[in-house]
Amino acid sequence: MAVWNNPTVQNVGGRARSTLNDFQKFILRGNVVDLAVGIMIGAAFSGVVNALVGDIITPLIPASKNGLSALAYKVPYTGGTLQVGAFINALIAFLILALVIYFFVVKPVNALMALHKPKAAEAPTTRDCPYCLSTIPLRATRCAYCTAQLPPADQIPPAAAQRT
Repeated sequence: MAVWNNPTVQNVGGRARSTLNDFQKFILRGNVVDLAVGIMIGAAFSGVVNALVGDIITPLIPASKNGLSALAYKVPYTGGTLQVGAFINALIAFLILALVIYFFVVKPVNALMALHKPKAAEAPTTRDCPYCLSTIPLRATRCAYCTAQLPPADQIPPAAAQRT
């Protein structure tokens, strides 16, 4: 009977439900699901590219009579085998995957980001004359309207300059 009064045993079901609810919220967040889908599609696409390279592209390369994947060399001192053809297959598959990812993922995402990125503020080209408040070119040393002598443009605070 003293076990039920123990604070670690009390409300264990509520704490377990709370933990499971938190886990459910974590799993159902958009970025976790998107990541899982991306990994699965990437693995499937990688299998397709490996089959394309191994079964279609490398047999066309006249490296040996059995195809490129059979290209191997015996190492005389260790007795091991250098699988040169398998390495070339993997290299070609990697290049194809990299090209597809670059042209079908990176380039379109960069183009979309460029459309939605705010334009950088252009440098001001004019300023106001402090005497007559007329708009004059930024590098002017004398006001065209009131002929007042003006301080150099690099001594003007940025708030005084304006864009045209």
